Amino acid sequence: MMTRRERLRRCYFHEELDRPAVFSRTWFPRDDATYDRLRAYLAERAELKRSWAPWRAVPAWPVETRVEPHTEDFERRIEILHTPKGDLRRSFLLSRKGQPGMEESRYIKDREDAERYLSLPEQTLTADPADFFVADVEIAEAGIVDVHIGHNPGGRTAELCGSENFALMSVTDRDLLHEICERETRKLVALVRWLHARRIGPFFSMAGEEMIAPPLHGPEDFRDFNIRYDRRIIEAVHEGGGRMHIHCHGDLKKILPQFVEIGCDVLHPFEGAPTSDLTAREAKAIARGRLCLEGNIQINRLYEADPADIAEETRRLIADAFDDRRGLIVSPTASPYIRGAGEVCFERYRAMVETVRAASSVATVP
Repeated sequence: MMTRRERLRRCYFHEELDRPAVFSRTWFPRDDATYDRLRAYLAERAELKRSWAPWRAVPAWPVETRVEPHTEDFERRIEILHTPKGDLRRSFLLSRKGQPGMEESRYIKDREDAERYLSLPEQTLTADPADFFVADVEIAEAGIVDVHIGHNPGGRTAELCGSENFALMSVTDRDLLHEICERETRKLVALVRWLHARRIGPFFSMAGEEMIAPPLHGPEDFRDFNIRYDRRIIEAVHEGGGRMHIHCHGDLKKILPQFVEIGCDVLHPFEGAPTSDLTAREAKAIARGRLCLEGNIQINRLYEADPADIAEETRRLIADAFDDRRGLIVSPTASPYIRGAGEVCFERYRAMVETVRAASSVATVP
């Protein structure tokens, strides 16, 4: 039997396994004790990933922040970014009751805002390398430390604009969006090389591709704003012996081959219905030997389905995506998220985890 750390390492490096890994994102609802039992259970029985992303941007950009009343449920936080060409402003609604917040407005609303943003000095990202090695020692054989480098260039640019405005500017001001993407690419490639020089890794991750993925955008926009820039970042990761994990929701049937093309090593959550008509068997045919699939138990099922049904869905996933005994991390499509419902989902999570753990002694399901 492999250790949990070794099992994840083999997933990322496309090597043969004793059984699939099983993992869950763990951004639980804040201050919610109903998830304590699930949190402890996953720490003991599932493969673990500890995210490491303590980045500090240099030089720091001048940002003025204030908070003001909004409604009974939310307060508004306003951030004003001072640039050489004028101020940019964005706002967030922050829950007063422990619920998720949301972005209300973004920094870039038009071409002039994009030009203001580009007038800021380019930044580099840095951190205290010692913290990584402390985290690596602490997680020991239970899992790996995931070096999260943040949003990819396309996702970061879309985040600055907001989805609707990014779509409009992709028609009217595409040149400036590409300028921002190019600058973000330089920053992330430099970060990866900085990390390699300090022997930090080898497990890297980024996200943000879903902001320019079907159905929000077509495959050509996905290629132009994601693949075009991600390729260079992944090449830098691979040059130093690292592996790249990408998190991307959306209609993956149209774009999964592009993730394989650029050398993505692990992809979460490779969803099927209702988000996409991609089946696990189809995903495996595309990814086989080159990309590890992480998913694809829909998160709502872990609150709604019978535990026996979750066990069956897990067995079927293993049958469809683990016939070569490589490249599968069974995982929900998202973190546990419903406030106060930790005990509701506990038995369903246990059914998923224990079904995977039992797979070490069982051949794939016919």
